Amino acid sequence: MPTGPVRAHVGLGGNIGDRKANLETAISRLGETPGITLVARSSFIGTEPWGKTDQEWFLNAAIAVDTTLSARQLLETCLAVETAMGRVREEKWGPRIIDLDILTYGDALIDEEGLQVPHPYIAEREFVLEPLAEIAPDLMIGGKTVRELLNKD
Repeated sequence: MPTGPVRAHVGLGGNIGDRKANLETAISRLGETPGITLVARSSFIGTEPWGKTDQEWFLNAAIAVDTTLSARQLLETCLAVETAMGRVREEKWGPRIIDLDILTYGDALIDEEGLQVPHPYIAEREFVLEPLAEIAPDLMIGGKTVRELLNKD
């Protein structure tokens, strides 16, 4: 258990309803949670759907938070925000009002049921790397910086 706050990064996205308002609401709810302090936020970036491509474009963002919550507690908080906002999990990579993914939790490597940190697809997803590069370009993931992962050929 960490003795002080841990810097974590959360990816956000959605493609149902007022995407911008939904991202703003999710960021506000996370920032209002005891044990979570919002440190930085990216701009909102419109992106094509990934995995399942016959749906509306997404709006994506990334935030950095300092948290005294454990990684599991942070995940539970993210899931609670999704549920409170009306997220329904019907289809893998399908449309969603909001999606919150823990991208990193300090330097932790976590591989537990329902919780993998760093996020397992982070290096493959430009829609995650692009907003993350705005707020943490030198963050190391798998031996490379976010900037390096984004600029790979």
